[in-house]
Amino acid sequence: MKHRSRKPASKQKIHSSQRHSQLRIIGGQWRSRKLPIADLPGLRPTTDRIRETVFNWLAPYINGATCLDCFSGTGALTFEALSRGAAWADLLEIAPQANQLLTTNLATLHCNNAQTHAVDCLQWLAKPPTKTYDLVFLDPPFNQGLILKTIQALLTQPWLKAGALIYIESEPCDLDQLISTAHESVQHWSLLKSKTTGNVQYRLYQLPEQ
Repeated sequence: MKHRSRKPASKQKIHSSQRHSQLRIIGGQWRSRKLPIADLPGLRPTTDRIRETVFNWLAPYINGATCLDCFSGTGALTFEALSRGAAWADLLEIAPQANQLLTTNLATLHCNNAQTHAVDCLQWLAKPPTKTYDLVFLDPPFNQGLILKTIQALLTQPWLKAGALIYIESEPCDLDQLISTAHESVQHWSLLKSKTTGNVQYRLYQLPEQ
């Protein structure tokens, strides 16, 4: 899964007992770069196979996009977006170890167009927006009811630009029925793409252009 400026990587301290797996960026300027990711309970990076599909979907939109990663986790979606030309990303991640490693990995990539936020996503979205977004990644921990709550929070305040894209990754469920209860404006969203791989369902929606 998933759910910033930043100190030099040399100053970041990860607990000595913390093991790391690796994340591979699959496209763009950082193609094939490998980054460490924390092995934490419930941390579920979006797989290479799914990311390849999703960023094929996003190819017409990603260049110059301003992105919000609501449950960043390993940062897999954001690193891929930035590698492929996104202009900016805010990464929200409440787990201290995961957030610290996100910050370290951004420094490793010499990335200065992203910022990490060690914060609960819903609390962050409750504050007045300081910017608006073209693309939101919504990949929360499964089976915790966070999709509905996050969409409600996103739509309560003006976080989203006209025509913004919402990528949602979830356990298999009736996602259309679920999000239709979030806000009356959701009925006007367009479902651009949808696929299920194993026990992961992923969809790309677009808000109306006006």
